[in-house]
Amino acid sequence: MGGPAGSHLAWKLQDGALRAKFLLHDRDSKFTATFDEVFKSEGVEVIRLPYRRPVANAFAERWVGSARREVLDRMLIFGRRQLQGIEQRRPCEPADVIPLPTGRVGRRDRLGGVLREYSRAAA
Repeated sequence: MGGPAGSHLAWKLQDGALRAKFLLHDRDSKFTATFDEVFKSEGVEVIRLPYRRPVANAFAERWVGSARREVLDRMLIFGRRQLQGIEQRRPCEPADVIPLPTGRVGRRDRLGGVLREYSRAAA
């Protein structure tokens, strides 16, 4: 994020498309002094969070946790196109791909739709 992403945000600040007073970030090595200077030059106060203190930015930590639980933990893969890796390459070679059974998938709602069970429908 120190390179192109930081520059992209700085351009938005310069163009007036983004207004910011503060930039909070942890002490990860990707946030270099140069990264901070880009924002300081645009009048943004850079605040580095205390070392190993996730409670110092509790709102962001809560949001990340919620996103992980509500989105990423429930993501379903519907086909090979979603299994793309870096630079649109597959994460494994074709010899390592295990063919999945084909056919219909049945869904059974429990507790009024709060819970759902999925199973392969009979052929």
